[in-house]
Amino acid sequence: MAAVGAGGSTAAAGPGAVSAGALEPGTARTGNVKHLILFLHEAVLVQYVDTLKLAVPSLIYTLQNNLQYVAISNLPAATFQVTYQLKILTTALFSVLMLNRSLSRLQWASLLLLFTGVAIVQAQQAGGGGPRPLDQNPGAGLAAVVASCLSSGFAGVYFEKILKGSSGSVWLRNLQLGLFGTALGLVGLWWAEGTAVASRGFFFGYTPAVWGVVLNQAFGGLLVAVVVKYADNILKGFATSLSIVLSTVASIRLFGFHVDPLFALGAGLVIGAVYLYSLPRGAAKAIASASASASAPCVHQQPPGQPPPPQLSSHRGDLITEPFLPKSVLVK
Repeated sequence: MAAVGAGGSTAAAGPGAVSAGALEPGTARTGNVKHLILFLHEAVLVQYVDTLKLAVPSLIYTLQNNLQYVAISNLPAATFQVTYQLKILTTALFSVLMLNRSLSRLQWASLLLLFTGVAIVQAQQAGGGGPRPLDQNPGAGLAAVVASCLSSGFAGVYFEKILKGSSGSVWLRNLQLGLFGTALGLVGLWWAEGTAVASRGFFFGYTPAVWGVVLNQAFGGLLVAVVVKYADNILKGFATSLSIVLSTVASIRLFGFHVDPLFALGAGLVIGAVYLYSLPRGAAKAIASASASASAPCVHQQPPGQPPPPQLSSHRGDLITEPFLPKSVLVK
């Protein structure tokens, strides 16, 4: 019972928990609670059509949180952490389809590298990759991870599209997501185990470990928003790589996870792909130019005394500084 309840709770906090004072400039600074209530009434209830647009990603995020519990119950923590990086691939594909973004060759190469690394890890898992609990089903775990990655990519891009097409702040949108997420989580909890909740109480089964997961998800939502605001995508890529390493070390210490050469190769490819995909386009272009110049034949030098040939200018700003990964508080 606790898993479904926790899933519904973290759906509200996962995309980014929000404090009331951070919704709009002026509300927290003046401390006017009445003004804040009137603002929320106007933004959430009066403009209900705008609020209803968030029902779709909120439903998907509620589903995603519960799928993650299914996945982690059927896969080793290290394998789950590596495989879950497929969300980068799904987010990129949905960005191309829904936002008409273009991907460079290095981006496509890094996505292929990412897929290859995940495939190697899954092959290692299917091949027996060390002892595992009898109640784990790797097939069900893999299906849950893939479904969670698909839902994460679609919901993140859909939410970004809503943000770009409206004037509401990110914090207001997260509050609207939280309202729907809490409601949908409660409905799912009642539908799955309503009888148990009625007889044993809502918080039955909320052990300290469950509370820890709930608080970790809520804190993670806030932390992602802070990372997006104050850090860049290279640091986020390093953080992702560090999380894979820490998950692997913890799995070895706590669950006796065995790291063989096949898993190390797949995890290494995934870490490298995340780093390459996180590079700003200026740095990626420099790497591509260096590789091209190293493999290209010698270019004929300009004779002295003659003006150099004109350089073709480019006004595509995305080739200079725009990071590869969209800064969205929803992709965790």
